[in-house]
Amino acid sequence: MPLPFIGIPTHNERSKEDKFPPRYAMSQSYTWAVEEVGGAPFLVPLLQDKNTLRTLYDQMDGLLLAGGGDLDPARYGEAPHPNLLDVDVLRDRVETIMTQWALAEGKPLLAICRGVQMLNVTAGGTLYQDLPTLRPSNLVHQWHLLRPRHYRAHMVDVQPGTRLERIFGAPRVQVNSLHHQAVKDVAPGFVVNAVASDGLIEGIESPNGHFVVGVQWHPEVLAIEDPSMRQLFAAFVEEAAAYRAQRVGMDRAA
Repeated sequence: MPLPFIGIPTHNERSKEDKFPPRYAMSQSYTWAVEEVGGAPFLVPLLQDKNTLRTLYDQMDGLLLAGGGDLDPARYGEAPHPNLLDVDVLRDRVETIMTQWALAEGKPLLAICRGVQMLNVTAGGTLYQDLPTLRPSNLVHQWHLLRPRHYRAHMVDVQPGTRLERIFGAPRVQVNSLHHQAVKDVAPGFVVNAVASDGLIEGIESPNGHFVVGVQWHPEVLAIEDPSMRQLFAAFVEEAAAYRAQRVGMDRAA
């Protein structure tokens, strides 16, 4: 059977706008992590036409929401904080649409860093726009540019009885940390699956039986050296394969 397709929405690359034409981009580590465990990743451009987006979405057996810049706080009813960074309104729109579809249809969804924030907001939750000013802590969460991306910044407690606990098979994991925003109010119908030592929410998931899991750290970076982080992707791709098999079976029956 063909490998399950994992769609990964891209972002607008603005780092050298004066030298290159507009580009869509995504870190290679996400595609590596998916391919390594038997998935077929493809990058989704940020298109305007909803029918075209739906055509691309329908090819997916799983949706992966990756890391990146900040969400537009208007999506959860707040004015912009002065420390807001790299808002990509078109990416927000595309990911919101596809997340809504995935949640409504039970398509497997894995959300990472910005992705878990997008998942939470789309489902009706809110965010801390800037942790250092809005939720001060002795625990540093933003190590971006200070250490390598695989630097293990702190431990998180994996919550008992969650899907994430079943995946890791451990009550605590050590993670990297590259964010200045985080989940504030958890979306209705979701549960917390991981918490940092300062009480900050490090992950959420849906308990309704479908694979909808979000984590605040970057397991795609750690998966290169950490089998437990690869297992998170393996569990996701396994669910996507089951979704594909069911979808193919329904198409044949029709």
